[in-house]
Amino acid sequence: MNARRLRTSLRGWGGVGAMAVVCALAAVFALLLPVAQSRENGGTDADGQGVAQGSQAKAEKCPAPQNQSLSPDSGPLDGKTIQRIKTSGHLTVGVDQNSYRFGYRDPNSTGSAKLEGFDIDLAQAIADEIVGKKENNVHFKAIPTNERIPAIQDGKVDMVVRTMTISCERLEDVAFSSPYFETGQQVLAPKKSDIKGYDDTLANKRICSASGSIALDKLKADLGSVIPKSADISTVVPNQLDCLVRLQLGEVDAVVTDGALAASQAAQDPTVQLKGEPFTDEFYGVAMKKDATDLIRRVNQILVDYRKADWQKSYNTWLAGTLGKSDGPPAVQYK
Repeated sequence: MNARRLRTSLRGWGGVGAMAVVCALAAVFALLLPVAQSRENGGTDADGQGVAQGSQAKAEKCPAPQNQSLSPDSGPLDGKTIQRIKTSGHLTVGVDQNSYRFGYRDPNSTGSAKLEGFDIDLAQAIADEIVGKKENNVHFKAIPTNERIPAIQDGKVDMVVRTMTISCERLEDVAFSSPYFETGQQVLAPKKSDIKGYDDTLANKRICSASGSIALDKLKADLGSVIPKSADISTVVPNQLDCLVRLQLGEVDAVVTDGALAASQAAQDPTVQLKGEPFTDEFYGVAMKKDATDLIRRVNQILVDYRKADWQKSYNTWLAGTLGKSDGPPAVQYK
């Protein structure tokens, strides 16, 4: 399978003059009422025009979120953020510890089960370049899906390298590097299930997603339109792997997540499989504080070299077995 394919009352008025005012006010209220109702209903009127217009405006404002990062040659690469990290002697990175082949602990490894995977390789490469190649130059912090952005904003980590999709909404809270991986949302379900994909076959099915994930946002936006209203999307968990456990226990009928993660979970459990094609195009990026411009540019420069020398090696080590042959890293554009 190609990785790229895996790839939101007036009273008491008298006289003619007063009546004219009432009529005028009534006309104004009549014009404003649909707008007020639209806002009370979450930004949509009866035929959904509010949502359509809002989505169109957002799309025009942020047409390609993966192309919104700073160019590595657009400013200094060694500012106050980089200096602070160097002084501390280590880079602190938020990662996952239970996403098979991306960031996970292998219980079969010798000694303590250390973190390893595609994202871990990238985080280590960034630390090697910024801090220097030495022991303990990176401190990994395992964080749940819904705590990725708060961990960055609160300064608990310098960055997050955790299968984190670049999106317009997230760009309002954090900055991203240029993209380092391309994927798309997909459905995971038992092989024997009659679910065929992200479609009407999800009617009356219990669907699991992770809190703070693109999958959950998509499910909420599509419920009653793209997927049947009868689909139950109430099962929301802190970590994506928890959805696989719920699926194995029979507590849900399907999981919606990034296709790359879904493929890795299918590799862990041969009784489940991907259903249908990816229904979005998404890109993973390294997330950082918005004002850490020197760090953003430095990471982007590191990624330039990483894509040339180490990206394919890491992909072959961790992902080729589940995702198949790769077309290489995604193309990059800067804003």
